[in-house]
Amino acid sequence: MPRLDATTLPHLSPSVWTPRYDRSEVGVGIVHLGVGGFHRSHQAVYVDRLLESGQVDWGICGVGVLPSDRRMAEVMAAQDRLYTLVVKHPDGYLDARVVGSIAEYLLAPDDPDAVVERMAAPGTRIVSLTVTEGGYNTSHETGRFDTGAPAVVADLRPGSPPRTTFGLVTEALVRRRERGLPPFAVVSCDNIPGNGHLAREAFAAFAGLRDPALGEWVAGEVAFPNSMVDRITPVTTDADREQVAAAIGVEDAWPVVCEPWTQWVLEEFAGGRPPLEDVGVQVVADVAPYELMKLRLLNAGHQVLAHLGRLAGHGYVHQASQDPLFREFLAGYLDEEATPTLPRVPGIDLRRYKADLVGRFANPAVADTLARICENASDRIPQFLLPVIRADLEAGRDVRRSVAVLAGWARTAEGADDAGRPLELSDPRGEALARRARDADPLEFLRERDVFGDLADDPRVAEPFVATRVALRERGARATVEDLVRGRRRRRAG
Repeated sequence: MPRLDATTLPHLSPSVWTPRYDRSEVGVGIVHLGVGGFHRSHQAVYVDRLLESGQVDWGICGVGVLPSDRRMAEVMAAQDRLYTLVVKHPDGYLDARVVGSIAEYLLAPDDPDAVVERMAAPGTRIVSLTVTEGGYNTSHETGRFDTGAPAVVADLRPGSPPRTTFGLVTEALVRRRERGLPPFAVVSCDNIPGNGHLAREAFAAFAGLRDPALGEWVAGEVAFPNSMVDRITPVTTDADREQVAAAIGVEDAWPVVCEPWTQWVLEEFAGGRPPLEDVGVQVVADVAPYELMKLRLLNAGHQVLAHLGRLAGHGYVHQASQDPLFREFLAGYLDEEATPTLPRVPGIDLRRYKADLVGRFANPAVADTLARICENASDRIPQFLLPVIRADLEAGRDVRRSVAVLAGWARTAEGADDAGRPLELSDPRGEALARRARDADPLEFLRERDVFGDLADDPRVAEPFVATRVALRERGARATVEDLVRGRRRRRAG
C-alpha cells in the first residue's frame, strides 16, 4: 500500500478533506515545541483552517525537544509533514482530514542552533508549547522554578548548546533582541491554571539565571497570553493505523484520532497574531473562568473516573462513564464539589457543558484508556483536583468524593486492581508513591508534600482518606463508590 505523502495526496478519496492551499507558498509564522497527538488534533488543525482562508504566512515549524521525539521526526520527514486527523463520532462515523499546516519539522537534539535560528527568524511571531503539565520545571510545593535541575544547570554552562525548552527559547529571544527584532509571543497550550503566567515565571527565571537584566526584560517585554485548550485525543494505536489505511487507501505511520468537540480560548496579546477568531478560536480578555471550568470539570472529572474505575476493572473512559454507578459518582463530583468553586463563565451554560462533558466521556468510538488518564498523575492531580479540594475546604463544603479519588490513586499505586490484575503506575514519582502507598500507615501516601502540600495535616481530608483506603482494601472500589453515591442520595432526599 502506498504511503501518505505529497505524491499520493491527489489520489485520496474525495471523502477525505485535503489541503486546498499550495503548501509550497506557506511560510513559518509559528514555532511549536512538543509535537504530539494533542497539538496535531488541536492547534495544528486551527492553523490548517487559517491557511485555507489565505493566511499563508502562519505555517508551523514543529520542534522535537527530546531524543524520544526522533520517531516523530522520521515520520514527518517520510510523509512530507502530512498526517491524517480522524474525528470519531459516537455513532461510529469517521471524518478524515489530511492536515498540512506543519511546514517544517526540526529535532533539537540533532541541531539546536537550527531551532534557535528558526525562532529568531523575522517571520516567527509565535512560539507555542505543549510540554506537559510537568514541563515547566516548577515545584508543586513552592511554585517556584527549580534552579538546581540538572538539565537547567547544564544549559547555563558557558558555551553549552541549549537543550531544554528554556534554553532554546531564551537564546532565540537574545538573538532577536541583538538583531533589533521584537520578541515573539510565547503561547502555552498546556492544561495548567494560568499557563501564560506560569510560562512567564519559568522563562523569566531561567533568563534571570543567565543574566538578571535579561530576566527582567523577558518578564516585562515578552507576551505570555493565557490559553485554554480542549479536545480529547487518545494515544494512536495500531488498530487506528489499520482503520485509517482502510479508509483513505494509503498508509499513515502516525495518524491522530480525536473526538468531535474542540475548543481554544486565548487571551488577546500584542505583537501580531493571525485572525484566529475567524477559524473558531475564542479570543477573550480573560481566560481564567474558561480554564478553571475545563480544568476542574473535564480534567479533574477524568481523574474522578480513572483511578477508581481502574480498580473496579474498567479499561476505558467510556466504560466507566457508561457505568450507572460511576456516572452518578461523577455527577456528584461535578455538581457538588467542582461547580461551586467556579466563577461565572461568560457565554457558557454550565449545566449544558456538564451534560455535554458526560456525553463526551461516554463516546465509545474514541476508546480513550483510563491508563492514559492516570499517567503522570503527580503532575495532573495537583493542577486539576487539589485546587477543588482546597477551595471547598476554605468554603466549608463537602470533599468526600475528591478525597476518595486520592485514596483510589493510592490504592492503584499499590500495583493491582480489585481482582488482583497488575496496574502499571506511569508517573515521574512512581517509585516514591508506590513505597508510600504500601506503607503500613494508610496516611503515608498523602505525606508526599511535593504533591499534596499540607493536606495530610487537615483532619477533614486525612480522616475520610484513611477511611476510604480501608474500605477500598476490604470491600473494593465498586462497593466504596456505591456507599458514596448512596450517601448523596440520602442527603438529597433529606
